[in-house]
Amino acid sequence: MSSLRLLFLGGTGTISTACVRAAVAAGHDVTVLNRGTRDWELPASVHQIIGDVRDAASLRAAVKDERFDVVADFLSFVPEHVETVLSAVEGRVGQYVYISSASAYEKPPRYLPVTESTPLRNPFWQYSRDKIACEQLLVDAHRSRGLPVTIVRPSHTYNQTKIPTIGGWTDIARMRAGKPVVIHGDGTSLWTITHADDFAVAFTGLLGNPAAIGDAFTITGTHAPTWNQIYRWLADAAGVTDPQFVHVASETIAAWAPEVGPTLLGDKAHSVTFDVSKVTRLVPQFRTTITFDEGARRIVEFYDAHPEEQRVNASLDAAFDAMVAHARGAGTPA
Repeated sequence: MSSLRLLFLGGTGTISTACVRAAVAAGHDVTVLNRGTRDWELPASVHQIIGDVRDAASLRAAVKDERFDVVADFLSFVPEHVETVLSAVEGRVGQYVYISSASAYEKPPRYLPVTESTPLRNPFWQYSRDKIACEQLLVDAHRSRGLPVTIVRPSHTYNQTKIPTIGGWTDIARMRAGKPVVIHGDGTSLWTITHADDFAVAFTGLLGNPAAIGDAFTITGTHAPTWNQIYRWLADAAGVTDPQFVHVASETIAAWAPEVGPTLLGDKAHSVTFDVSKVTRLVPQFRTTITFDEGARRIVEFYDAHPEEQRVNASLDAAFDAMVAHARGAGTPA
């Protein structure tokens, strides 16, 4: 493929950072637009422009009258965000790639694996419903005026900075302190977890691909361990040989810790596997290369090297103590 001129809205997040690196490695000319507030190292060849994607005037001033082969939008979460972006770039872009979410697929899923034909419906999580609304706006624009849109739906995508468990670093700190760790359900549900570097391979392969226009693609790996295994790999990586796992119903966790309720009930509580044959047909080199046994090792290595990132959530830590006491019959819920 010839070199493309790309504009990434974002470019310093978990997924977008990996995609920027992959696009540069593929030989593309990459520009990143953001507010410049995150200290995140970008490849030397990347152009950075400062603008506020939430402000139409700021965005138009930043983009000016430039034309791009692809605009990849990692920052739009509600339809108003999408409309603001389109007001600045539509008509001067060959492909608008919208990063949606696989959490938009119906929960709980009626059939596995989930495919792109699975209905979009999530009654538990507003984030997912907003992504669905954004997709609907874009599909309508494609049908009515030919907007060259491609929609991608990642599921749980992580890198060395993102711990996929309910408590994040709090869970690892509890393991190392010999405290019980709460796992939702019975821990045997399957969870598709994808490293950002693997996601970036499929994503980059869709850029500038005319067969991707007007279509939607699930981008996940094929690695779907149980949650018990995910926590076990993190314990192994953290040097904890005998972790204590306490299983608590997802609804109970949501009641004790409402801040994690939507993402738990609207996504993680359900077994989810995906059929990714559609994206693989266009990007045959896409596959899982980093499984979570390796991912867990990279996560713990990163946090041990950056103690300033080892932040324990005190309120969630206390909620875990209460859940454990309740599960073991030593307490009652408030």
